Amino acid sequence: MASSPSLHIAILQWFAKEHISPFLQLSNSLAERGLKISIFIPKHTHAYFQHLNHHPHLISLIPICVPQNDHGIPHVAEVTPEVPSSTVSLLMTPMLLYEKDIEIHLLELKPNIVLLDHAYWVPKPRLTQCLGIKSLVYYVISSSSLTYELSYSYPLGISKGYYCNTTEHHRLLHEPKLLAESGKVGHGKGIVRTERCTKSTLTQSYATGLKGCAVIEEAYVDYHRRRHVLVEGHVNVPKEATCLFDESWAKWLGNFEAGRVVYCSFGSECRLEACQFQELLLGLELSGMPFVAALRPPKGFECVESALPKGFKERVEGRGVVSGGYVPHRFILEHSSVKCFVTLCGYSGSLSQALVNKCELLLLPNHGEMVFNARVIGNTLKVGVEVEKLTIKMVSLPKKVCARL
Repeated sequence: MASSPSLHIAILQWFAKEHISPFLQLSNSLAERGLKISIFIPKHTHAYFQHLNHHPHLISLIPICVPQNDHGIPHVAEVTPEVPSSTVSLLMTPMLLYEKDIEIHLLELKPNIVLLDHAYWVPKPRLTQCLGIKSLVYYVISSSSLTYELSYSYPLGISKGYYCNTTEHHRLLHEPKLLAESGKVGHGKGIVRTERCTKSTLTQSYATGLKGCAVIEEAYVDYHRRRHVLVEGHVNVPKEATCLFDESWAKWLGNFEAGRVVYCSFGSECRLEACQFQELLLGLELSGMPFVAALRPPKGFECVESALPKGFKERVEGRGVVSGGYVPHRFILEHSSVKCFVTLCGYSGSLSQALVNKCELLLLPNHGEMVFNARVIGNTLKVGVEVEKLTIKMVSLPKKVCARL
């Protein structure tokens, strides 16, 4: 007879699919070691992640009702892709509203540990500490970007951390301003993001968990060792369910020789400006190489087809595919025909998978933390090439994308 799990972990993560996925990947790894996991997931998002649960006998996905209130976001919105990018931070308000519900769940579940990222109220003495539960903050962003976020000074965004080299990380003059502004984003009830990290989550949690491994970001991991720090270790590549395999992609990729196809994917969260979307596609077209572009419709458009440059579909017919829906990401990355992967440098999923494959990396960061990921991958590890941006809106000319390819 199998023994009961000796350790029970509850997980409460930010309402973003690209935060839920790495927490679920970590849960699968922990379940393989016999640990029991309970993950709180918004009710209507619950079904989206069922297939990623590889150990349902140990991992429970607990649906929670996101409180609906007049907080400036669509009434049925639960996760970040369902709200405009300008109002993403307002999702922290409903997170605050179900604090009492989470307390009731914790009383019933009696976990030993709670893992969290943005729910800065969890480590408060009156919640987990009085219940005898240890709280650990686990960051799905890279150690380099977290180090900068915790060490820069306002308002210039100039790093004071002794491992943050501003010459290495700021190629363009607009980047310090962009990164400083990202740290000032509101996170409910007048609390800004950096304030939440430094004053609440990090200071009151028992320990800090960092995604990735010390070999890749050794100096940045060392910066955090002044507290209890747990590093996830090896690059965590999730097993992809066989039910998601699509024979049509295997057939299409099989039309090309080995090392010929460019694969571009920006994840489920990113919505580019229309000009960025079109410039990227024109750059892929100018390269003359076959390509797959998995992109969400740009801002102001309902589907990718309506946002394509004029005449683009006809010009790339037979060698280029632009998809706004699901694509088998890991399968495409591992296919022998793929030569290059164009990435935003999101650390939680696509970049970590690409690092353990043979394809070349073209780095096109358009968000604060992704800038640091690109610099570590391109400058420190020298395993990728970054496309230089021109303005604070991270616009790249088509010829620059083409030249790097």
